[in-house]
Amino acid sequence: MSTAVNPVPAPEAQQAAAQRLPVAHMLWFFGLLLLCYAPVLWRLVVQWNTDEDMGHGFFVPVIAAYIAWQKRQELFAQPMQANTLGLLVMGYAALQVYVATLGAELFLARTAFVLSVIGVTLYMGGKHALRTLAFPLFLLFFMVPIPAVIYNQITLPLQLFASRVAASALELMGIPVLRDGNVLELPSQKLSVVEACSGIRSLLSLSFLSLVYGYFFDNKRWMRAVLLVATVPIAITANAARVTLTGVLSETDPELAHGLMHTASGWVIFMVALVIMIGVHKLINSLYRGFHGKTGA
Repeated sequence: MSTAVNPVPAPEAQQAAAQRLPVAHMLWFFGLLLLCYAPVLWRLVVQWNTDEDMGHGFFVPVIAAYIAWQKRQELFAQPMQANTLGLLVMGYAALQVYVATLGAELFLARTAFVLSVIGVTLYMGGKHALRTLAFPLFLLFFMVPIPAVIYNQITLPLQLFASRVAASALELMGIPVLRDGNVLELPSQKLSVVEACSGIRSLLSLSFLSLVYGYFFDNKRWMRAVLLVATVPIAITANAARVTLTGVLSETDPELAHGLMHTASGWVIFMVALVIMIGVHKLINSLYRGFHGKTGA
């Protein structure tokens, strides 16, 4: 008399099939990517280390990888199905980096690497993997500095805005100031609001942190977009406050406008901006709950 064998439950069978991830193939593809893009990535890491505007670049791939690891259960919920469209994305990325290399265009070369990672994800895991990992893949773009053309177009208006606001604030505090473009002439010295003080640094870092914060502390996807938009006025206003603070400190002691104190004031203002962003998140959530409470009553 034969003994009946209990079949494996469908969910467990599906999970077992899903977990047969082609690790060897993925390592092969990503190894080739690292090899092909090694010169591009090396110059990118050097810029992270030397450009204070891109200091957050070191954290972007680490946090993106951590979020992707957190999504592994959702990723394994369905079997991996290769999608040949991923090869087209990788082919386009290869063409883009080739053109960028000929034209010495760093932004296109660096974004081509991110597109290649997206292409590998689509090819190896299909649309399900691409949807599941869409957020950490999007975060990878924050490790790429914005193009110099756009950077130059943004920094000058930010410099002028910060100097204008600082001049008005200093006058309200009774400190005489004469503004000439992005230069503030105070009784003790002249302060020049250079590119490093334009606020672009805090804007880029705060934008990245707003998305990461929204992911970890709020399950509403639209909240990430709201916080991202909110970081623009927060970062710009915070930078204007930093310039104002520098002006006040320079009237106390001109040496406080330079060196360690100037750097420390930048960190303090950035932390204040981060706290304001968290406060905005709490306020929006409070209004959201209040609105839904009224409509549900």
